[in-house]
Amino acid sequence: MIKFNVMYPFKPGMRFDHDYYRDKHMPMLARRLGAACRYYTIDKGLAAGAPGAPMPFAAACSVYSDSLETLQAAMNPHAQEILADIPNYTDAQPVIWVSDVVVERSQ
Repeated sequence: MIKFNVMYPFKPGMRFDHDYYRDKHMPMLARRLGAACRYYTIDKGLAAGAPGAPMPFAAACSVYSDSLETLQAAMNPHAQEILADIPNYTDAQPVIWVSDVVVERSQ
């Protein structure tokens, strides 16, 4: 399984509409991806690792899929629509990272 991560670096004064992201953007993305999106998570930044340090990210999401090929095949036809929605919730430049999920749930 792979994880498609989108992270939004925090900058003072940036705009990020967490409600829009949660209620509109991510459900739209999941609908467009269909079965290629096994599930997704959304994270809202709270703090950095050290007290008083600047928060590194305002928000992030992770989309879990069976393979990179499956995700790309589902996303490519909708990429323009998905990207065009970004200004509706943020003025941040997202950082993309695709990872291989080694452990999904630990005991």
